[in-house]
Amino acid sequence: MSAENESSDAEDILSEFKKTHEIESPEEEQLSEPQAEVEPQAEVEPQAEVEPQAEVEPQAEVEPERPEQIHDLIIMGTKPIMSYVSAILGKLASLPIVTIAGRGRRITQAIDVSQMIVKRMKDVGYEISDVRISSDLLKSKDGRERPVSKIEIDIKKL
Repeated sequence: MSAENESSDAEDILSEFKKTHEIESPEEEQLSEPQAEVEPQAEVEPQAEVEPQAEVEPQAEVEPERPEQIHDLIIMGTKPIMSYVSAILGKLASLPIVTIAGRGRRITQAIDVSQMIVKRMKDVGYEISDVRISSDLLKSKDGRERPVSKIEIDIKKL
């Protein structure tokens, strides 16, 4: 009899499972119906298609600006001189003009780098095309404005 009770218990469990499964199914169908109602509201999308076309035109204008870059600026800092020389030579391989900028104590370093490129790379053919000297007013740590000398040296390939 215990086997009969076990089968009846199993049948009871299956029947309860079927009842709960049947109850969940109509709820899922009801949930899917409102989702179908939401989709027709998304028919406003043809207006959104017009906007990306307007966006494509400005992007086309942005792309030509990149190839127009004819020079780059290298600012002298605390790295060794040869790291700046190699960076400038790398830039000169792809650009016609590279500007070396030095301010304050770094003016001598900017001049040294430019001379290393021009004099040691005679075979390649680099020359100094322009030199600009100016001064900037900078605030020091004590709050005073002080003039700081600045040099910019343009190097180009012959």
